[in-house]
Amino acid sequence: MGFVKEEKSKKVLRGVKTVFFLITMLISFLLFSAPILLVIADTLLPFSLLSASLSPSSLSLQTLSSHFNNYDFRYSLVDIPLVSIIRSAVIICVYNLCDGPRLSRGPYLGITTICSVSSLIYVSFKAPRVFRVSSTDRGEYVRAMEIALFVCSLLLAIGHVAVAYRTSCRERRKLWVYKIDIEAVSACKNMVFPRYQKILLEGRVK
Repeated sequence: MGFVKEEKSKKVLRGVKTVFFLITMLISFLLFSAPILLVIADTLLPFSLLSASLSPSSLSLQTLSSHFNNYDFRYSLVDIPLVSIIRSAVIICVYNLCDGPRLSRGPYLGITTICSVSSLIYVSFKAPRVFRVSSTDRGEYVRAMEIALFVCSLLLAIGHVAVAYRTSCRERRKLWVYKIDIEAVSACKNMVFPRYQKILLEGRVK
């Protein structure tokens, strides 16, 4: 009986360790992929909320064309998803063009901050005008979706800055590690660390 109980406890412990390992790996993957996942969310969520705010009509090319033709800064919400798309497109392009050193201290964090702050200012300036006009002539559901659209855009803008800052810190830590051990980078530069060949060259010049 004691042997059976010991085997069961080992299996339970092994299962807990496996679950913990999988959760850790999942969190690491999500954190590493955070810039891309946030861009996807920033592209899809505002359009979904805009479509919900147009209920009972649905979001289509014809509906979008109608909104663009009748655009009014005080009424129309179609520009909020467009701001999110433009912001995400610029951020992901800069992220893909930057290597390790540039991610750590250069264009990525700066341009992300500029895009996010600009969109925050635009959305914050637009929100009072939209709700001042629409407060009396729209249903509660539509109004709730409109509020969710603005809040979502604001939170995603802040999220971009937070993710960019975290990515910058992570890349900066990597740079310090690789600067300390130049020979390790040299041995692995063609297999593991192709993005950090510049650091190796800088270390040899010094």
